[in-house]
Amino acid sequence: MSRRSETRSNFTPQSGHNAYVFAVRSNLLISACAVGSLMAAASIAQNTATVAVFGQCEVCHSVNGINGTGPTLQGVVGRQSGTVPGFRYSRAMKSAGITWDDKSLDRYLADPQELVPGNVMPFSGIVDSAQRAALIAYLKTI
Repeated sequence: MSRRSETRSNFTPQSGHNAYVFAVRSNLLISACAVGSLMAAASIAQNTATVAVFGQCEVCHSVNGINGTGPTLQGVVGRQSGTVPGFRYSRAMKSAGITWDDKSLDRYLADPQELVPGNVMPFSGIVDSAQRAALIAYLKTI
């Protein structure tokens, strides 16, 4: 057996420099796991909040491409207002000429009647800007 293989076979975490390296790596691994867990918990909390906010929308809107009381929200980001096939829009929404992006969605979700006077969506808006931002982030994914 060579000297090198003898050293490897006799390694224990308690032996000198190797013990230090082992301890540092173990602590880094434990820290990384803890940070990962905290990030996952924060993500779950944010997703739960987004689901709660979207609950107000899903009463009338779907995300699967099927129109309900309101038009589907699938692909809403980047779409022109009043253009989902098969949905009967108000004149106000059809003629609004809005392309739904972060800025226009934020304004609309804050106060639909202010941005599109005469639209018939019975929704007064979302006051909290963080909730609107989370909702818009979600809408970008569908």
